[in-house]
Amino acid sequence: MAGHSKWKTTKHYKAALDAKRGALFTKLIREITVAAKMGGGDPDGNPRLRTAIDNARAASMPKENIERGVKKGTGELEGVEYTEVLYEAYGPGGVALMIQSLTDNPVRTVADIRHKLSRNGGNLGSSNSVSYLFDRKGQMGLDAEGRDEDAVMMAALEAGAEDVVREDEQFTITTAPADLHAVRETLEKGGLPVRDAALAWIPKTTVKVEGENATQLLKLLDALDDLDDVQNVDANFEMDDDAMGDA
Repeated sequence: MAGHSKWKTTKHYKAALDAKRGALFTKLIREITVAAKMGGGDPDGNPRLRTAIDNARAASMPKENIERGVKKGTGELEGVEYTEVLYEAYGPGGVALMIQSLTDNPVRTVADIRHKLSRNGGNLGSSNSVSYLFDRKGQMGLDAEGRDEDAVMMAALEAGAEDVVREDEQFTITTAPADLHAVRETLEKGGLPVRDAALAWIPKTTVKVEGENATQLLKLLDALDDLDDVQNVDANFEMDDDAMGDA
């Protein structure tokens, strides 16, 4: 079980998190608002906004919620001012963590994150303390059931992807950050619907965690994801499937 695959690493607890629909919608709306503010309200000319809207639709977010988030970002509706902050940290077993947040109060957010880390065997690091261990990439997940691996790989590479890996029931497709939206759009036009897509921090090397460290690490990831201000957490760990199941 590799920490560099956002989808496989989180699948055992992601369903439970997604069940907290309000919390999920909060994160998605924040991303839509910030994307619209930074690049404008037209998704055709704003790849980040288009990806955010696609992810919101995949989560069954109502159209009016999406439109309201865009208008808050463009200033058509009054909204909260969010700041993007990246926190670097260490978790149990020496696992490096990249914690991405969108917050209207960085002082509150860093205090919340530090609290979750300290209660679950982690600690906050300084800027650049772990980022050198990662590369910034685009990643997306594609259901593998009923699809030919060679055909999917060929389609993804022709669309501009850098790498395609099959992991159990899904393909994980990696792109350059700027190519994420274009690759997703090409695949979907070709009849290959993407389940989820995001910019992620991909580790250059991974750390194997077992036993109590594995249990505590997964509890930490759950705790961080419970924070509304935290959008994504990427980590550089490997874990056996049975450890994921027991945790």
